[in-house]
Amino acid sequence: MASRILTATFAAALGLGSSLAAHGQELPPPEKPDLKLGFIKLTDMAPLAVAWENGYFMDEGLFVELEAQANWKVLLDRVITGELDGAHMLAGQPLGATIGYGTQANIVTAFSMDLNGNGITVSNDVWEKMKANIPDNGNGQPQHPISASALKPVVEAQHETGEPFKMGMVFPVSTHNYELRYWLAAGGLNPGYYAPHKGDTSGTLQADVQLSVTPPPQMPSTLEAGTIQGYCVGEPWNQQAVFKGIGVPVITDYEIWPNNPEKVFGVTEQWAEKNPNTHLHLLRALIRAAYWLDENNNANREEAVKMLARPNYVGADEEVIANSMTGTFEYEKGDVRDVPDFNVFFRYYATYPYPSDAIWYLSQMRRWGQIAEPKPDDWYMDIAKKVYRADIYEKAAQSLIADGTLPASAFPDMDAENFTRPDQGELIDGVVFDPKKPNAYIDSFEIGLKGNETL
Repeated sequence: MASRILTATFAAALGLGSSLAAHGQELPPPEKPDLKLGFIKLTDMAPLAVAWENGYFMDEGLFVELEAQANWKVLLDRVITGELDGAHMLAGQPLGATIGYGTQANIVTAFSMDLNGNGITVSNDVWEKMKANIPDNGNGQPQHPISASALKPVVEAQHETGEPFKMGMVFPVSTHNYELRYWLAAGGLNPGYYAPHKGDTSGTLQADVQLSVTPPPQMPSTLEAGTIQGYCVGEPWNQQAVFKGIGVPVITDYEIWPNNPEKVFGVTEQWAEKNPNTHLHLLRALIRAAYWLDENNNANREEAVKMLARPNYVGADEEVIANSMTGTFEYEKGDVRDVPDFNVFFRYYATYPYPSDAIWYLSQMRRWGQIAEPKPDDWYMDIAKKVYRADIYEKAAQSLIADGTLPASAFPDMDAENFTRPDQGELIDGVVFDPKKPNAYIDSFEIGLKGNETL
């Protein structure tokens, strides 16, 4: 690592950071070449690690320090205060902050870091009880995808003892919270509501299953301690439960919604306005890193696994990280199945910040009460446009095309509307998501707030 610790001034002297903008002129140098970026120890921080290790940041004249953060709240707070220039974020964090849920700050994203990448794991005890409710696939294995309807009798039996059923997720506006809620509700279990207008941000009102926040690396140990009976988290923390023999992943988020949007790279709106050229250079490096991760049908993934296993990045065993990063996923011990798109970083235009991604997250915030009052469809469109900055992404992408770094075919047609993310499959409950009709989508769920309902 030390060999790449050069000052930005020295990098400029070497001629690094020269890039062409879309009109063929050289992209101006970064206003702020020395950057500190935050991340959480998850495999989907990979574009940041690859951009550093492969020298893509240095190519852009950027001297970047990557710093692991204790949890998602600390990470967001440090971006807002300016201690971090930007960070690997939950997709819901820029949206939640902008609409003032939890904290108020204008955060924007011009880079979607990945698709898919999460799983839901239950304890061994819960799994043994669920198995009786899951049909066989004909090969002596459970038939996938597994519905939460298999969990429902287990939850109901526990309620009869007077004990709540508890599961963990990583943050109130996390992908994991919404995916876990989606899966539970699709199986007939109410994951509970938020009522921030009444000061109740527990998310457990009327809950069949009580969800609480646990930092990702602590999920396996919290499950093992019996504090929670299951969780939804990114990798490698589902696979670690298998390796430790303490839990069984029952479903991946790819099975809940194929090619669902996951993490983003976020900065404050103020930072983006003050450092537009730095932002473009940063995006160029991240786009190249994502491209490398998926290049030649994931040919570089083994090398990426070795990077991520280092203690300054994810810090987990290579074997655990490789399970999901190289196209397979282990459910029950020994039940290894092919999931080639478990982690997608570039293909399917994964890095483009589609407005439909933002609208899906906002729809789930309204469904579960984080948005306490009904909003018109135009409100969803306006927030998506304010936070998901495809206009900035396109400038970075066009400069990579202009200087010949990447082909135009690597990106969506930038003269098209590019509103709805392509290549997504059907959600597990079969409910059709039309991002141009968010209220109609919200009203279509059996469980969840709809119409003018409030708590």
